[in-house]
Amino acid sequence: MGILEALVLGLIQGLTEFLPVSSSGHLELAKALFGDESLPEESLLFTVVLHFATALSTVVVFRKEVAEILRGLLQFKRNEETEFSIKIVLSMIPAAVIGVAFNDEIEALFAQQILLVGAMLIITGLLLFLADRAKRTDKSVSYPNALIIGLAQAIAILPGISRSGATISTSVLLGIDRQKAARFSFLMVVPLIFGKMAKDVLDGQLMESQIEIMPLALGAIAAFVAGVVACNWMIALVKKSQLRYFSFYCFAVGILAIIFS
Repeated sequence: MGILEALVLGLIQGLTEFLPVSSSGHLELAKALFGDESLPEESLLFTVVLHFATALSTVVVFRKEVAEILRGLLQFKRNEETEFSIKIVLSMIPAAVIGVAFNDEIEALFAQQILLVGAMLIITGLLLFLADRAKRTDKSVSYPNALIIGLAQAIAILPGISRSGATISTSVLLGIDRQKAARFSFLMVVPLIFGKMAKDVLDGQLMESQIEIMPLALGAIAAFVAGVVACNWMIALVKKSQLRYFSFYCFAVGILAIIFS
């Protein structure tokens, strides 16, 4: 993988991780356009590293909230911070279980499955269109809601299903306040990504990879910078109820991907 390709993929990841258009789907489409011949496990590793970079950008943007979550986990008394932390942990369970149980099957999906990406982008578009028409409320995330949103995040492991799009849309359709939905959506993925990176380090997968360090590092830096910009932008867009424009984009790219496949 060349430096230019890594930078472009990093920018795509940083921008599309927070915009509801599927970062993993766009990465697979971009790899196909670049003619990337990486093995599925190497392709997934590059994707995971870029996700790690955008997780860091989430920590920077939501540093106060992250501090509250950590404080809540360290406290033994029941308060708002502790309850929010428990909901974050609860939302992680479905994706964590599926990620561990079906790791090999998931890797196979990251091998330029363009037809799958196109179909899943159309599904993402439908979710966004429905969520955009939902009524506004000031409801917070409950414990059952956290688990349901977690299931949406687990389904979004599929390339083409936007993680932020699926979780924010599910939250809004459940009647949760849009700003609170975006905040919960962006924070719930951080522990999962850090956990995935820790697992790969302990398993030795990062050391075994044939991907060169320089392109990987530059791609991660590009993803981090673009992620900080896109995260702040997305929060503003969700509050203004402008998800339908992204649904039209997902429909268009999904159809083009199916034709291209």
